[in-house]
Amino acid sequence: MRILDVVVIGAGQAGLSLGYYLKRNKKKFILLDKHRNVGDSWKRRYDSLTLFTPRRYSSLPGLSLEGSQDGYPSKDEVAAYLKEYAKKFEIPIQLDTTVTLVSKEAENLYKVKTDNGEFITRNIVVATGPFQEPFTPTFSKSFSDGVNQLHSDEYRNKSQLVNGTTLIVGAGNSGYQIATELCDDFNIYLAEGNKNKNLPHKILNKSIFWWFDVLGLSKVTERHPVGKILKKNDPVIGKEHKPYIKAGKIKMKKRLKSGSHNVAIFEDGDNLPVNNIIWATGFVYSYPWLEVRGVIDSKGIPIQKRGVTKQKGFYFLGLPWMHTRGSALLTGVNKDAEYLSTIMG
Repeated sequence: MRILDVVVIGAGQAGLSLGYYLKRNKKKFILLDKHRNVGDSWKRRYDSLTLFTPRRYSSLPGLSLEGSQDGYPSKDEVAAYLKEYAKKFEIPIQLDTTVTLVSKEAENLYKVKTDNGEFITRNIVVATGPFQEPFTPTFSKSFSDGVNQLHSDEYRNKSQLVNGTTLIVGAGNSGYQIATELCDDFNIYLAEGNKNKNLPHKILNKSIFWWFDVLGLSKVTERHPVGKILKKNDPVIGKEHKPYIKAGKIKMKKRLKSGSHNVAIFEDGDNLPVNNIIWATGFVYSYPWLEVRGVIDSKGIPIQKRGVTKQKGFYFLGLPWMHTRGSALLTGVNKDAEYLSTIMG
């Protein structure tokens, strides 16, 4: 069996960015991805999703995203862009391939088993991103079957909802976007856990990301005092929901504490009968196929510093705040990808 220099698990923006640099460095490598097409992980998200980064901050190395550079790309546009990127740079990808086991083969080698063959490699990079296993609190089971429940990962459009009151749980970017989309057609409530800061898309007609660059915030690392503050209080980008809240079309609630039958119960003691619940409660890491010691902790969270683990040749890429705020975004993942490509043996 041929020994590869690098096997990358995941062919999203993180894997493709790394593939660009590995190709330039003439490494023998392959990207493995469970989807049938490059970009499918974006295409399957909710229909109205648009990035909160303008096109000029949403490109990978070597290829600009076409269109107005101050406009915001749709999820289908990003999916098409990633597919074009893989083709343009002839990045070797094996699609429709699910990884079933990653283990140590020898002192400096790893074995990767899939449902479509096995690979031996000197370096392994897990680039599966932050959106892995949808998280829903256990008390979601306290609601009756008559309540229509969806995670934001399952939500596509309003046709999935039944008539009546809709509660969206989680006031992050997805929660606010979905609430704004639905509030003209449904009685919308939004349960807010942590109080998030809201930043506008633009200040003085300049993108907030332009200001991040000018002020040096885009380069602040997770260890910097400012980085620690930003990481703990990551802002929501965009204020489109504000007029709807002011007009009473989106009604804010405290943190959701529990449920009983069709009634949502909040931490302030208030309660609300609901017909739909959309859980915009994020994701948790999931690596059931990983059998390499010392690279994830007891909670399944990667143990790494800028993607580098204590196991020689084992890396992570594309995680939030892996180095800077942009580490999991199109706007910043390429910097971490380039870094990893320079330190691999």
